[in-house]
Amino acid sequence: MDPDASPGRDHLEGPVPRRSPNPDTPAGERILVAASALFYERGIRGVGVDLIADQAGVTKKTLYDRFGSKDALVAAYLTRRHERWATWFGRRLAERGATGVEQVLVALEVAEEWADDNVRGCAFVNAHGEIGATEHPGNAVILADKQYMLAEFQRLLRDAGHPDAERLGEQVHLLYEGAMVAHTTRAQPDAFGAARAAARALLQA
Repeated sequence: MDPDASPGRDHLEGPVPRRSPNPDTPAGERILVAASALFYERGIRGVGVDLIADQAGVTKKTLYDRFGSKDALVAAYLTRRHERWATWFGRRLAERGATGVEQVLVALEVAEEWADDNVRGCAFVNAHGEIGATEHPGNAVILADKQYMLAEFQRLLRDAGHPDAERLGEQVHLLYEGAMVAHTTRAQPDAFGAARAAARALLQA
């Protein structure tokens, strides 16, 4: 019997890999691209490995050979998502050319651009809603992404010479996270505008 066809393989825990995952191949890249789109659009639990394999044009055996388990594939999706965001965020921030504390407000404008193009909201918040409070390997990636943005706001404030960059960075980070959720849910028509106004008041205090 083919072990890749055995019952119970298509759940979040996934199988024990027979060898080390090797996603850095053309097939591995197709799997990751397909999984990334499906996980973001439909949710992690709403997408099975059969669908991912079909979309990627590979067999389930190839998917498991490359990633070892669905859990590992989810973690790879979140890692790729973070890398995309961090690269794009850094580039757009540099392109805007703001200086001093104004960079913090520009960072919130840049985040709004991303949110406008990613209508299902924050992939990391969405994923945490599905896999949070478990030992899923994706949770470490989610935490790292959130810590990255906290550190970015603190770094921008330190670079601007703000005397209380750590504390203020924490507060601006909360404004950013709240704006992402309120923007996605349409709880406020101008969530990022409200976040920028609140950040400006904090910066001028």
